[in-house]
Amino acid sequence: MRKKIFQYVQSHNDDILNEWIELMRVEADERAVQAMSDHMFVKTSSEFIQLVMSNFSDSEEKFQERAVDFSEKIVRLGWPLAMITDGLRVFSKIVEKGMKESGEITLEDYIEFTTEINSWIFPMYKTITEAYTTSWERTVSLQKIALQELSAPLIPVFEKISVMPLVGTIDTERAKQIMENLLEGVVSHRAEVVLIDITGVPVVDTMVAHHIIQAAEAVRLVGAKCTIVGIRPEIAQTIVNLGINLEDVTTTSTMKKGVEQALAATSRQIVEVQE
Repeated sequence: MRKKIFQYVQSHNDDILNEWIELMRVEADERAVQAMSDHMFVKTSSEFIQLVMSNFSDSEEKFQERAVDFSEKIVRLGWPLAMITDGLRVFSKIVEKGMKESGEITLEDYIEFTTEINSWIFPMYKTITEAYTTSWERTVSLQKIALQELSAPLIPVFEKISVMPLVGTIDTERAKQIMENLLEGVVSHRAEVVLIDITGVPVVDTMVAHHIIQAAEAVRLVGAKCTIVGIRPEIAQTIVNLGINLEDVTTTSTMKKGVEQALAATSRQIVEVQE
């Protein structure tokens, strides 16, 4: 029976692929289908069908290698894992339907067919799922590292003046990254004044304020001045209501005022040039 299934799949490869694509357009996650061009969807679908068929002829090691390569590709393309598990289910359904219609399986040997195709398909679920999960975790880990590196940059804007724009929620892990980038940047850029811009921080609660104050105090310890800019009215009200002490921290409402203060602190000022 296994040989009969393989021969059917080999001889009806194009028909199976076309039917698989049509069914997956209907049954698959719409976002995964729309995330790529029609040409790329057809090409990737063809590669998936070839991967499934290779399980008949390839060794276990070779199939594992192909599964890893394919999984890395579809993770980059944004295919969800359900696209693969549903794809295997649809593939076996197409083969069963086609072999029934062509008379290659009958009621008498249907149980044998079901047993054989399940013994072929189910191990692939495990292999491809594990390969996909590993590729996904590695991709997420790399993205997380890259995001952390970019999430709190210290940018030199003038000589001796640097700015750290903060955007998004600040948790304990990110606060640690902010502190590290801040101190390393102050030393490497030889900054005398640092502006921490919290304009893009949506919520400033006790924990967030504590982290920011800690960062400002750490900057002072390495010999630089720190100003927190972007104190919006609602943030100022929240800080007052929470009873947070900012007496030892210089603050301004806008980046413009912060830059003016930083220039003054480094014995410079903005001068309007007369034409």
